[in-house]
Amino acid sequence: MKKNNILISPSILAADFSKLGQEIIDVDKAGADWIHLDIMDGHFVPNLTIGPDVVSSLRQYTKKLFDVHLMTMPANNWLEPFAKAGADIITIHIEAETDIKESLKIIKDLGLKTGISIKPSTPETVLEKYLDLCDLVLVMTVNPGFGGQKFMNTQLEKIRNIKNMQNKTGLSFDIEVDGGINKDTSKACIEAGANVLVAGNAIFSEDANNYTNLINLLRGPN
Repeated sequence: MKKNNILISPSILAADFSKLGQEIIDVDKAGADWIHLDIMDGHFVPNLTIGPDVVSSLRQYTKKLFDVHLMTMPANNWLEPFAKAGADIITIHIEAETDIKESLKIIKDLGLKTGISIKPSTPETVLEKYLDLCDLVLVMTVNPGFGGQKFMNTQLEKIRNIKNMQNKTGLSFDIEVDGGINKDTSKACIEAGANVLVAGNAIFSEDANNYTNLINLLRGPN
């Protein structure tokens, strides 16, 4: 059993892009549970990252779950390409699609787990009518588009409220947090109700020999 049942999903956005395959091997060996892939289109967010071909090329380096976070608008155009590239979960932004239920249905029909994400400025109440269709809810604790931003403490209440929604409905989706996660902010997120943590700089900014220790620090005490 994982310590505290907390899952760690290292974001390769912060990895060394000259050796992405090796970076994935290293975090896999270090105990990462998932691999987080940030897909940015230069439209929904002001940055451009990787596409399906890169994801497909990385699939060979690990059997760990590929946690694909689409920061694209529209999202639907990319669902099948990333499914074919090896995604296990595809998370879309509620702000990027007009027919969220249709998008989630497409993801499910592709045989994948469904995720939905909200920006810091989006209230969690918009999620309520989609929760029964989701395997994962992703709370952004920074504004999407760039790595290395400072954690927004104002989002902790949002995490707590989503956890309360889960308790009231009895649904079993994962609550994931992305943005400014380190050994201190991870503790606050776990206490608020999150069970999946995305971390970039908190892992990849140090030597690969230390990845195991860094991942364990994010999970918190036994």
